[in-house]
Amino acid sequence: MSYSPAVDDNGLPSPNYLSSEKGLWSWLSTLDHKRIGILYLIGITIAFFLGGVFALLLRLELFFPGQQLVGPDTYNKLFTLHGAVMVFLFIIPSIPAALGNFVLPLQLGAKDVAFPRLNLASWYIYVAGSLFALYALVTGGVDTGWTFYTPYSTSSNTAVISITTGAFILGFSSIFTGMNFIVTIHKLRAPGMTWDRLPLMVWALYGTALIQVLATPVLAITLALLIMERTLGVGIFDPAMGGDPVLFQHFFWFYSHPAVYIMILPGMGIISELIAAFSKREIVGYKFVAGSSLAIALLGFLVWGHHMFTSGQSELASAIFSFLTFFVAIPSAIKVFNWTATLYKGRISLEVPMLYALGFLFLFAIGGLTGLFLGTLSVDIHLHDTYFIVAHFHYVMMGGTVIALIGGIHYWWPKMFGRMYSQFWGVVGFILVFVGFNVTFFSQFIMGSQGMPRRYWDYLPQFQRIHGISTVGAMILGTGLFIIAIYLIASLRRGTIVGPNPWGASTLEWETTSPPHPHNFENQPVVTGGPYDFNKPRV
Repeated sequence: MSYSPAVDDNGLPSPNYLSSEKGLWSWLSTLDHKRIGILYLIGITIAFFLGGVFALLLRLELFFPGQQLVGPDTYNKLFTLHGAVMVFLFIIPSIPAALGNFVLPLQLGAKDVAFPRLNLASWYIYVAGSLFALYALVTGGVDTGWTFYTPYSTSSNTAVISITTGAFILGFSSIFTGMNFIVTIHKLRAPGMTWDRLPLMVWALYGTALIQVLATPVLAITLALLIMERTLGVGIFDPAMGGDPVLFQHFFWFYSHPAVYIMILPGMGIISELIAAFSKREIVGYKFVAGSSLAIALLGFLVWGHHMFTSGQSELASAIFSFLTFFVAIPSAIKVFNWTATLYKGRISLEVPMLYALGFLFLFAIGGLTGLFLGTLSVDIHLHDTYFIVAHFHYVMMGGTVIALIGGIHYWWPKMFGRMYSQFWGVVGFILVFVGFNVTFFSQFIMGSQGMPRRYWDYLPQFQRIHGISTVGAMILGTGLFIIAIYLIASLRRGTIVGPNPWGASTLEWETTSPPHPHNFENQPVVTGGPYDFNKPRV
């Protein structure tokens, strides 16, 4: 079905956030959360492209043993930049800052976030931090690994200060976004929008915001201490000056494990929305799924030590962290089981966003279950610092967060821009991404179990075939992502114009025009039902 653009009482096109103001300055000075979400989407897309190029160069270098494209020093720099760009510039801000900024006020029935100027400031801080981090690229790179482990990061002659300063600045952007979301959810809900009527995306963003505000300062302090040690010679982490390098690991992972949930929790929120919308059924166990988001946020602070089983920490500490690692799997399992129960007897429609939701269930299950392998002390000793870790991490981050992000972009794309993309090419793009991802990273589980160390520039000939398979998978994955970018961009001019609710979804953002009104809703909505009641309107 095709639609004509919405018109007002005088027959003129209704205003929307894209057309209400013109010119570059109107975007750079905007206080509209939707425009700021688009600005973030542009930023993270650029970061994803750079990180993806670095990843393809790494895989091409590993196609055969010995040097193919770059030497070992350049390989280490590419590896560091790939990890740092993907984690700090792309995955952490991706869903909360881009999609979260766009849809959160819409789902709450609010006109904007609580602090619009702080929201714009967070984007400028993101840009400033990104420029600092990328300055390291043009000044010769960094070779410490994306975790910046001491004492190497305190003694390396590369641009460590530049990239860690960038990560330090980016932390403020994350904190500002989290503060904004918490206040918005508490204070700006539409009349009738009680806590048990919040969409599960909102619950996920709420849990994420709590982690952003509480955990990010720890990373900021850690990186500030690292910069002080390099510039002032203060002995904090460097054993040559009386410091303790394991202390850096404790500080880093106390932030970075909760940061895993900054990355994955919003993705889980997206999946809840997709499964409800394309099953035409209320999420089974709504309160349990909502509560599990807060449980994940809390438990994420208690398991950082499972990254350090081989660091020399006490056996008792390792046993406690191992137990807590198994325990944190419970709220994630609640979500997966309840999503699966929702699909049962649902009126499933296999639209492109739903394909990504189903792909997420498969990939995240593999990522989560292999995490139990690594939480087992005796098994982790063998698998630690092998490609098994690389595969597990990517199944959670890429197979979880990024697949959910792409699914969310496809779901809200017609709401953002009022046009629909090609369904055929959407299916093609999904198949290539799904197949390419599994070929790339499932093979790395096999390599890791056979003892192939991660982060190595060269390897024994016995691993050549499986490294080659992994590299071919990366090429397929890259092709799929390229196709997705092409048809989404093409849809901005050629896509079919859509109405307010092309998916027949039930949450509040689908009650306004596509693209939305500059102030989201022409009239203040009053909520009268639950978020996933498909039998009657919510407002």
